[in-house]
Amino acid sequence: MFVGARAVVRDNAARILLIRRSDNGQWAMPAGAMELGESIADCAVREVREETGLRALRVSAFALYTGPDRTHTNMYGHTYQIFTTAFRVEEWDGQLARVTDETSDAGFFHRTAMPHPLSPSVTETLADLDVFEQTNRLILK
Repeated sequence: MFVGARAVVRDNAARILLIRRSDNGQWAMPAGAMELGESIADCAVREVREETGLRALRVSAFALYTGPDRTHTNMYGHTYQIFTTAFRVEEWDGQLARVTDETSDAGFFHRTAMPHPLSPSVTETLADLDVFEQTNRLILK
């Protein structure tokens, strides 16, 4: 099992924060694996900090991605089922770091003008956030 968190960070203009991953060049939301000794919410907060320099002050879960379709085989031939919790960052502060150890760029983007190549998880996560915000029901996939 691979357990991780993904974070949707929005600015006052409702733009979405994306990072350009240095490992594959795709634009994605801040995300990563949970470490021993932390909660899944703490994981989301840490990943936002590590990948953007921003401090997530308040987060709330809105989706769980857990199904067998979330299975992935890495370059070493190890197969994992990925369990990801998506969080909405309700409040944050700090200055955006565009380049970190894990990112080659970062910025806020309007939903109608996303950069490319875009990770497929971005589109799915934003659609699920829309449903959550309309229904206030946790998304389970």
